[in-house]
Order: sequence, then structure tokens, then C-alpha cells
Amino acid sequence: MTLFDRTKEIIKKRGMSVSEVERKAGLSENYLYTWKKSDNPRKKSIESVAKVLGVSVDYLLGKEEKATNKDYDGEVEEALNSARMYQGKPISDAQRETIKGIVKAYLDAQDKDK
Repeated sequence: MTLFDRTKEIIKKRGMSVSEVERKAGLSENYLYTWKKSDNPRKKSIESVAKVLGVSVDYLLGKEEKATNKDYDGEVEEALNSARMYQGKPISDAQRETIKGIVKAYLDAQDKDK
């Protein structure tokens, strides 16, 4: 599987679009499609895409077989920070930890199913 194929596959698993990943990674429009023909994409670009997708560079390059959600911790925290209230009441620290655990378990299960 090529770098582009692996990238496109994980984009689909994450429910994202190629253009969304390009935008979040700070890449130009249609940049990822150049990976179809390029044998040597920029390392910084691969790192940026891996970060957006929550996988390692080694996974994108085919050196690891399993994609992990380890980089989603920051995104989960960010989402919890934006959801400070529920039904007009602040979310407690205990509720935050419960929600974080549920989200992580869901993401881990999603990777195992694919």
C-alpha cells in the first residue's frame, strides 16, 4: 500500500475529507494527491498529516501495521474544554474524566473494527 493509499484510508476511517486534512495540516489544496506520484514527499508534510489524523509517521509510511489514537488525547481535551456546561451546570472533574474515558474507548474500538 502506498503512502497516499494509507493516508486516504485513515482519512476515511476518521470521517474526514482530503481537503479538510490538507487545511488542518497547513497544506495547499490537492497537495495530498501529489503523493500518488511522488517517491519523496516532504517530511514536514507527512508529520503534519500524521498529527491531524492521530497516527504515527511510521504508520503512514507503512512501517507500522496498526494505527493508534494516541494523538487524540489533545483533541479530546480540547473538546472537553469547549463543553464546560451541560444543561446549564458546569461539568465536574469526575464527569470530564468519565467522558474522556468513553471517547477514548470508542476511538480504540473503532480502530479494532476496521
